[in-house]
Amino acid sequence: MTFSEFLGALKDNPYFGAGFGLVGVGTALAVARKGAQLGMIAFRRHYMITLEVPSKDKSYQWLLSWITKHARKTQHLSVETSYMQHESGRVRTQFDFLPSPGNHIIWYKKKWIRVERTREKQMIDLHTGTPWESVTFTALGRDREVFFSILQEARELALKQQEGRTVMYTAMGSEWRPFGFPRRRRPMSSVVLERSVAERIVDDVKEFIGNPKWYTDRGIPYRRGYLLYGPPGCGKSSFITALAGELEYSICLLSLSDQSLSDDRLNHLLSVAPQQSIILLEDVDATVIRRNLASENPVAYQGMGRLTFSGLLNALDGVASTEARIVFMTTNYIDRLDPALIRPGRVDLKQYVGHCSQWQLTQMFQRFYPNVPLGESERFAERALAVSASLSAAQVQGHFMMYKLDPAGSIDNVKDIVR
Repeated sequence: MTFSEFLGALKDNPYFGAGFGLVGVGTALAVARKGAQLGMIAFRRHYMITLEVPSKDKSYQWLLSWITKHARKTQHLSVETSYMQHESGRVRTQFDFLPSPGNHIIWYKKKWIRVERTREKQMIDLHTGTPWESVTFTALGRDREVFFSILQEARELALKQQEGRTVMYTAMGSEWRPFGFPRRRRPMSSVVLERSVAERIVDDVKEFIGNPKWYTDRGIPYRRGYLLYGPPGCGKSSFITALAGELEYSICLLSLSDQSLSDDRLNHLLSVAPQQSIILLEDVDATVIRRNLASENPVAYQGMGRLTFSGLLNALDGVASTEARIVFMTTNYIDRLDPALIRPGRVDLKQYVGHCSQWQLTQMFQRFYPNVPLGESERFAERALAVSASLSAAQVQGHFMMYKLDPAGSIDNVKDIVR
């Protein structure tokens, strides 16, 4: 049999013909599938734009709130429980439904946007113990403005939710995390310091915030340090809280006695502090005392942490220290502080906050009892100073709380103020 006759026989064979057809169909399908995949990759690369936001990014929670607002028709939900604190201090539980992990479609500014929320089961955030998440936005076109618009709207929505409140941050690992409930902003008038003291500090801070170019033009580091010192209970921390409310700033509370705090971590935390925030270091004298004791007796104080005094100084005013920063320190005993810690450059303004003067007592009485004649306020101040010349604002406020609706009683029983 010749070769041509052999091929003809194979062609006429029904089994061979069926197998060849199946192979051909399978090959064609595989080529078509591969072509579709390559075509989709090319289409996504040239005609679609994608934005991925990991859960570690500061805007992640903003975007979840934004998605909740715009994806109201989704049927796949997860719950987020939050707490809202009323002015009276009562805490109210609030439940918010968020789009669960998966795909969601949102119509935004005449565009269909695909939102994919993913959750990694094998990866967790070591600081919070929560699963690692990310959210991905995909839109047709190549214009990034739609994502800028989403981020800006999400940020404004988050700020609106915090409007009228002061957010407190604490250091957790290598980043700042909000803790507790956002506090209602404390009015500056609620803290009565000695005459013109509060105005002096507020004016200095506002001048610093409003004139960054002045520092740049003169080659001066754009940062400002303040030290409030004086007896306990006289209003140092209360004033800083009220100042944050006046400036619409948050407060980053940092404990220098944290055992896990090292020189590098302190530098990092100061460099990544949230924008528009005041960094508060309270009772720095106690920290310095503990450091000195640890250096004298390292065995007894081996758990005092890894932060060194030189590391603290360099973080406040060193080569690696950050700019555009406001730091407040408080102490009850300024004489215990090393002069190097409070020299200009690290502390630019020192202010004594002491016991109540007659003017302060008069102002505090008028604030608690606004309908009482001025003469009664002055009479209370005179009688209170006759009882003790070393009254703290906390003592006076505690006395007023005992006679909330009885101004005459607060005057008649003023001797009880020292109990």
